[in-house]
Amino acid sequence: MTGPHTGTPGTPLRVGLVGYGLAGSVFHAPLIAATDGLALDTVVTSNEERQAQARAEFPDVRLAAGPDELFARADELDLVVIASPNKTHVPLATAALKAGLPVVVDKPVAGTAAEARGLAALAEERGLLLSVFQNRRWDNDFLTLRRLLADGELGEVWRFESRFERWRPQPKGGWRESGDPAEIGGLLYDLGSHVVDQALVLFGPVTQVYAESVIRRAGAEADDDTFLALTHASGVRSHLYVSATAAQLGPRFRVLGSRAGYVKYGLDPQEAALREGRRPGPEGWGAEDESLWGRLGAGESPVTGGGSPVPTLPGDYPAYYAAVAAALREGAPNPVTAHEAAAALDVLEAARRSARDGVAVTL
Repeated sequence: MTGPHTGTPGTPLRVGLVGYGLAGSVFHAPLIAATDGLALDTVVTSNEERQAQARAEFPDVRLAAGPDELFARADELDLVVIASPNKTHVPLATAALKAGLPVVVDKPVAGTAAEARGLAALAEERGLLLSVFQNRRWDNDFLTLRRLLADGELGEVWRFESRFERWRPQPKGGWRESGDPAEIGGLLYDLGSHVVDQALVLFGPVTQVYAESVIRRAGAEADDDTFLALTHASGVRSHLYVSATAAQLGPRFRVLGSRAGYVKYGLDPQEAALREGRRPGPEGWGAEDESLWGRLGAGESPVTGGGSPVPTLPGDYPAYYAAVAAALREGAPNPVTAHEAAAALDVLEAARRSARDGVAVTL
């Protein structure tokens, strides 16, 4: 989709980034800066330490204390990226679209599917790109599993298990662990946004949702150990686990089919690399050590040597922003639409209701 902000031919699209916490500084800023055709123009943060950090990492970047300052000079920008706390996503995305700017919003795009669809309608009305940063569609294990499925290596898939588990027995505090519903905190909407999105991309729409969600840690206010069981219209059953209280981490993926199963441990290396200050480049980005490759086979546990190792495809977060740039420049497809994000929010809302009421929810 193209809009009025397709930039000057031959010059990079100018990007304003709202928020310079974890999402803004670790994920968005480095990926934007590494993308041909995009330039990080302005960072919005009122925190003086984060302003200094942004200036140190990107000496040419402009700074703004608040989003209104950014929107006031919308004609100097071609894209706004919203990486601020969850509760601000809808109002800031609305303001950006009304200012005539294409928008990327970090997940979850909104607290409800209805809000996500409202944003999508506004973007369509204005003829502007609205994309959601679901970066884990470009995780190494997910890309590898998609290839295995496309090649028919598993046969008919019967069950998909996906775990995003951590061992963080002490709460860190902050809005992500707040019990205030307005903050849209907790693991269901944080890590759950990833595992549900991946399940929908792989196996299609969901007809029924069952969930168990608890608060395990003393002092925690929001869910920190949640399980979802999804029934897909395709017949696949997805079992999804997100936890901050897993003393022993399970496999990231365990996928069982009529011909074979695929088991993969460990997390895509890109987040760790970005946190360490490494930046995407042509050599070896997203590559994984052979010792961490998953295994494909039938009839025996991978732990006791069952199956054969499957080379893991390199993870490729830079592909997301390359696709955004192509969408703005050339009208190429939006890599993640707000309608797709809304479908995931339908599932998350149903999961919250299921966990609260102890019932399976039909969609």
